[in-house]
Amino acid sequence: MMLRTVAFAVVSTVWSAGLALAQSAQMPVSQCQAIAEAIPKVTFASFKPVQLAQRQLKEDVTITFVGHSTYQIESPEGIVIATDYSGVHRTSLLPDVITMNKAHSTHYTLNPDAGIEHVLPGWSDVPGEKAVHNVMVGDAYIRNVATDIRSYGGFEENGNSIFIFEIAGLCIGHLGHLHHELTDDHYTEIGRLDILMVPTDGGLTMGADSMSRVVQRLRSSLILPMHRGGPPLDRFLAMFDGRFDIVYGQSDTMTVSMRSLPRKPQIVVPPGL
Repeated sequence: MMLRTVAFAVVSTVWSAGLALAQSAQMPVSQCQAIAEAIPKVTFASFKPVQLAQRQLKEDVTITFVGHSTYQIESPEGIVIATDYSGVHRTSLLPDVITMNKAHSTHYTLNPDAGIEHVLPGWSDVPGEKAVHNVMVGDAYIRNVATDIRSYGGFEENGNSIFIFEIAGLCIGHLGHLHHELTDDHYTEIGRLDILMVPTDGGLTMGADSMSRVVQRLRSSLILPMHRGGPPLDRFLAMFDGRFDIVYGQSDTMTVSMRSLPRKPQIVVPPGL
């Protein structure tokens, strides 16, 4: 417990310093990315500085499984994010930010609600080019790592994205519709992920064995399954052989902070899955 408290204090100090630097230099400072120098410029949107004492009082992030691969993430300042938003699975709150991937229509919409201020597609309109997002919205910093997707019997380069949400010291990653194992460059660009949202269908995205290798390489504290389909979920869970605790949640909503991360990695299965 002492080690976790010390680690939290260090992260808090780094995060506060990063926010101050970002505000003054108009550049993001990612606490999750392994090589901070590689981060391009950020687009600031309604960014409000957060003092350390205030943030320690408001460190909880609320995560709700909505359906398929849509999770609703609520920051301490009340910023609402919806992942792989298609409008099919409706969030309980109107999102401030939505992220989308285009492998299937259940992961995006071309007609998002007009009240959603920030719409972040995981692909570029120019074939082969990477979508690049570096956005601060309130107390949430959102960036992406481009990946390829299967398309018409081959692969479409940079067709989708892994989205990463840096909130209250936590690094939260959403793998989207991941179709291939990641390279060392991908892992470097991603950096640390405390919480990982991972598709478990075992085929439409990637086989359970390949997906489990990605999960183990990222070494996240909390694994949140999504995108269930095809083989039973048990096949995916069996890939971890006791290296992760498996918890069956009582609610689709959980509250997490740097202080509450488990010491042993956990796979938390929401009842709605």
